[in-house]
Parts: sequence; structure tokens; C-alpha cells
Amino acid sequence: MKKESIKKLEEKGKGFMDEFKAFALKGNVMDMAIGVIIGSAFSSVVTALTKDIINPLINGIGGAEVGGSIKIYGGQSILIGDFITSVINFFLMAFVLFILLKFFNKLASIGKKKEEEKKEKTKSDEVLLLEEIRDLLKDKKSS
Repeated sequence: MKKESIKKLEEKGKGFMDEFKAFALKGNVMDMAIGVIIGSAFSSVVTALTKDIINPLINGIGGAEVGGSIKIYGGQSILIGDFITSVINFFLMAFVLFILLKFFNKLASIGKKKEEEKKEKTKSDEVLLLEEIRDLLKDKKSS
């Protein structure tokens, strides 16, 4: 009795592991992992752009310091400049991701159109045979 239950548990474990392997090695999971890595690297680029280029430009043009802070009670301060920098980072990231998404959707739609054209051009053997039979039947009716 114990051997049977152990075998059942082993089979369930193998099934679970096989299912997990299929999930983990699917293209979507790998694509997502690559996207997260590229996204974090791109985030640091956008942060550097904001802090090193955009903020100094704002400081130079407007004469206001973006990295400023507001003093409040108890010696605490609100870092308004850091908040503004984060908002600028967010909008830059959202804009670039929007552009990338539009680009990839366009590429995907081009690929789908080509596949549809190929499907229309290539007919299966059965379809060709049926069309030939149809044409022969038309010829017999007309004669």
C-alpha cells in the first residue's frame, strides 16, 4: 500500500516538474525576463538623462533649482526636486515604452499580413483536387 502511494506522489511530482519546465522554457517567460532586465538598464539611462541633462537645463533656463527642498517642522524637509525628477523619469519611460509598443505592434502586424498572404497563395492538395473535380463537372454539364 505504501509503495503505491509513493509511486503516485512521484508521478505527481514528475508531472508538476514537467509542467513547470514547459512553462519556464516557454518563449513568453524568457521574453518577459529579458524585458525586465532591459527595462531596469533603460531606467538607469533615463534617470541619468533626467538628473544630468534635463535638470541642469531647467536650472539654467528658469533660474530655479530642481534639486531643492522645502523645510518643514522638526528639522525635516520635503525633497521636492527629487519628486519632480521622478515624475519626469516616469513620463519619459512611459513615452518611450509607448513608442516601442507601437513599433513592435507594427512589426507584428506586418508579419501577420505576410502569413495571411502565404496562406492565400498556397492551397492544399485537397483543395486543388476539389477545384479540378469542380472544373471537370462544369465541363460535362456544358457539353
